[in-house]
This record gives sequence, C-alpha cells and structure tokens, in this order.
Amino acid sequence: MDYGLSGRVAVVPGATAGLGLASARALAAEGASVVVGGRRAELAKERAAELPSAVGIGVDMLDPDGPSTLVDAALEHFGAVDVVVLNGGGPAPGVAADMAVDGATAAVERLLLPHVRLVTAVLGGMRERGWGRIVAIGSTGIQQPIEGLAASNVGRAALAGYLKTLATEVAGDGVTVNLVLPGRINTDRLVSLDQAAAERTGRSVEEIAAAAEALIPAGRYGTPDEFAAVVAFLASQAAAYVTGTQIRCDGGLIRGH
Repeated sequence: MDYGLSGRVAVVPGATAGLGLASARALAAEGASVVVGGRRAELAKERAAELPSAVGIGVDMLDPDGPSTLVDAALEHFGAVDVVVLNGGGPAPGVAADMAVDGATAAVERLLLPHVRLVTAVLGGMRERGWGRIVAIGSTGIQQPIEGLAASNVGRAALAGYLKTLATEVAGDGVTVNLVLPGRINTDRLVSLDQAAAERTGRSVEEIAAAAEALIPAGRYGTPDEFAAVVAFLASQAAAYVTGTQIRCDGGLIRGH
C-alpha cells in the first residue's frame, strides 16, 4: 500500500530513542522528510543522518520556545509541516495519594503544554493546505489508569481530552487527530519502569517482566517497530477518514472495548 507520504514533512520530538525514533524511521521509510528532535543535539543529528531526508535539531520541549524551534527548522529545511508526532518523556512513577498539587502541575506542564504549543504552531498551515496529520503517542493509562504512574495518568488524560476536542473542530479541514496508546513496548522507558517496580517490591526485574508478560494475551512485550507501524498508518493518506480515535498497540493487554 502506498501511504502517500512521499514529499510530506514530519516533525517528531523525542526522536533520538524509543518510540519517537521508531516513528521517525517508519515515516522516513514511507518517503517523508523528517525533523528529528531531541535534547541531545549531536545525537539528534546522528539519528537524522541515518534517514534519507532528515535534519536533527537539539531542543528541549519543556522550554516554551522548544516547539516553535522544531517548526522553524521544518519550514527552513523543507518548507512546511504536514505530520506532527506528539511525543515526550513521562514523569517519574508515584502513587496518587502522594501526589501534591505541584506534582499535578508538573504532569500537565510535561505532558500537555508542549504538545498544545506544537499543535498551535503547525495547525494554521495544515488547515490552509487542507491536509494534516496529528498523531500523539499516549499510553493505555488513558483508558485504564496504570498503578504507580499517577502523574502520567493525569497528564496523558488531559492531552487526550484536548486532542479529542480538537479532532472534531478540524476534521472538515482535512486534518486528522489521533492517539496511539502503547502498552508494554520494549523501550528504555519500560526497562526503567520495570526496574522501579522491582525496587519497590523487592522482586527481580526478570520476575517483574515475567509477571507483566503473563497478563498480555500476546504473551510478550511489543517492539518499537510494531508500534511505529501504527503511527505511520495514521499519518498516511490511507487513514484520511480515521480521526478522533484512540488506537491501542498493546497485545490485548487492556480488556475493555
């Protein structure tokens, strides 16, 4: 299937590792030019050099000017932004009973505000051209809160509410807005969460992973490439009639509809 991404321009923050990197590679494989964003400028440039048409930009998305920095780079090098992948690191683990107001504020500042700024910077151009794809990397915690990740559950739920509202407002302009919800995908972030769970419970990391895999109908953790394939589809012309959705990539972990 031709995804219709040849000649399109994608901006992917947090693209030096994990799901962001896998998404950047998947979009590039479909012919898109990619702006690879990351806090480590040299690594972002290295990752970009691995792709057919890309530029690496050092950027901190928690800086209010970070999103506009990425968009400006896209406009300078490629002339437009057609696809945005909303992505960023999650907050530290913690339980809701211990989360003070400062913790809730920090969750929103990390998981909502940078994405709103990035969307705001590109949305006008997308609507004018009558084509745009906004794909957010979320979490299954949006649909089923994850134990021990209270701040993440709060911040990602806020992002989901914003994007669902936005989707209905821009669908008529040819802009789609969707969330991809990773379950337990084998990334450095997941390794760190398993390590934190091991320290909290006194069990080994191997025991934590085995217990988690036992709850997944597929019987294993997913791979970043499997996840990125869903991102690439939602960014495609083929997915023009898919918007306002939350698509799980979790091996069947979440049992609800």
